[in-house]
Parts: sequence; C-alpha cells; structure tokens
Amino acid sequence: MKWGSILLITVMVTLFFPGCKKENSQSGLSSNQQNVSIYLTDDPALFDKVLIDIQSVQVQVDTCNRRHNDDDHDGDHHDKDDDSCVIWKTLDIRPGVYDLLTLRNGLDTLLAGGIVPAGEIKKIKIELGTDNSLVKDSVVYPLNLPRGAQSFIILKMKGGDWDEFRPGQLRLWLDFDVARSIIQFNNMFFLNPVIHFFTVKSTGSIQGDVVPREALAVVSVYNSNDTAYAIPRHDGEFKIRGLKEGSYTVFINGSNGYQDTTINNVNVSIRHETNLGKITLRH
Repeated sequence: MKWGSILLITVMVTLFFPGCKKENSQSGLSSNQQNVSIYLTDDPALFDKVLIDIQSVQVQVDTCNRRHNDDDHDGDHHDKDDDSCVIWKTLDIRPGVYDLLTLRNGLDTLLAGGIVPAGEIKKIKIELGTDNSLVKDSVVYPLNLPRGAQSFIILKMKGGDWDEFRPGQLRLWLDFDVARSIIQFNNMFFLNPVIHFFTVKSTGSIQGDVVPREALAVVSVYNSNDTAYAIPRHDGEFKIRGLKEGSYTVFINGSNGYQDTTINNVNVSIRHETNLGKITLRH
C-alpha cells in the first residue's frame, strides 16, 4: 500500500469517529440507556373540574429483553417481578394536582420523563396522593378511592406499545377516561381509574366544529370495538385522538332544544386527522 493511501485512510478515520462521538454526546444516552416520555390527556365527562393528585410515576424495565423495532418481540420474556432482569425506575415529574378536564380536545401535558436502562418496558406505576376532588355545578366534592383500594395504578404493557420516534427515544400517551373512572353513590364520588394508552404513530383522530355553541353538544365516536367522547370547546371545536384504524359512527347529542345528528362511515387511518368540518345542529 502506498503511503498516500495510508494517509487518506487515516484522515477519513479521524473525520468519521469524532462525528459519531458527537452524535452520542448530543443524545446523552449510552447503548444501555433509553429516554422515556409519558404524556397525559383526557377523555372528558360532564363535570366542571376533575382534580387528580399524582405523586410519582415509575416504569418497570426488563433489561434482559431488549426492544426490537417493528413490534418484533422474539426472544426470551421475563414476566416475574422478582426476576433479576426486571427493575423499577422512578421518572421525573411535577408532583401535585392535575385538572384532567383541561387536557381534552387534543391537548396534553408531559406527565413524566427520564433516562432508564435499555430494555422492554413492562409496566407503568402511577402513585396517587390524597388530594383528589371534583367540581360539579360549582360544588366541590371529595373524590375518594373505594374502600380497600390501592393508592396506585398499574398499567401493563402489551408489547410494541411505545413510539420510538428516534433511536433510544420513547414516548407514550395516557388517556384518562374520566367518564368511566368516576362512580357516584349516595351523593358521594369514588375514583376507579380507567386509563388507555396510545401512540400517535399507530392511531388516528377525528376533529370538527359543532355550532351553535348554545347546543352544548356532546360528541360520541364509536364502532364495534371502541368508544370515545368529546365535549367541544366554547368555540365549538373538538378533537378525539388515539382512535384505532377503522370506520366509525359519530353521534352529536344536542341540548337546549337542538336536534341530535349522526354521521356514519367516518374512516380513520393511522397518523391522519379526519376533519368533519362544521356541523350545524338545528332546532
């Protein structure tokens, strides 16, 4: 080999490897780490406010079962909590009270995030505080856990649930289904949390604009497998996210003398917003 060729190879190696090192330092992750972000959003109900006290969020990671792209989960699975491969990691959050009804019609907030060991995330654990309440017709009611219930929520992952939008960067949305989570009994309210999780990359959404605002409409979107709700904003706009691909019926329930309206065969596809445009309710 000629000395000129050797010098050229040396220069190429010198230029290439510092670039790779810079990319790794920018991500802040090593090969045995991943960064997770969990967003909170809401499926609404007919209350003024729903205030949930969230104190901590943890994820359970199976470090022996590394994630595979394209939902490929071949290999050994470790489902036992006492397995030496399985560890719990606490994420960074802002502990305190969250008004779930501010997180509707496409809005969300970053609930928790942080760097955890690489591996398959098996569970999410949400620790609740005691300062839970709701407001209905301007009256504040305590929101109690049922007698004997645990003060935490465990969400079990199914596999392939997370959106790895960049290498080692994972995100997931938690949809707190308020209508199904609150039980009224003897003029008391109890919290039995029902939470669905989704990613933007694997679901679609429906949006529209219901007028007039005096109709105080409630929007239901459903098919044989799924049901979701929306209460339009004061300007009439609504948006429902986290819908699986398929055909849906949209039912707009009017009030104050306004007639109901049904829209059939509304198609939803992944990563797409189906816009119904302006929907006018009649007397």
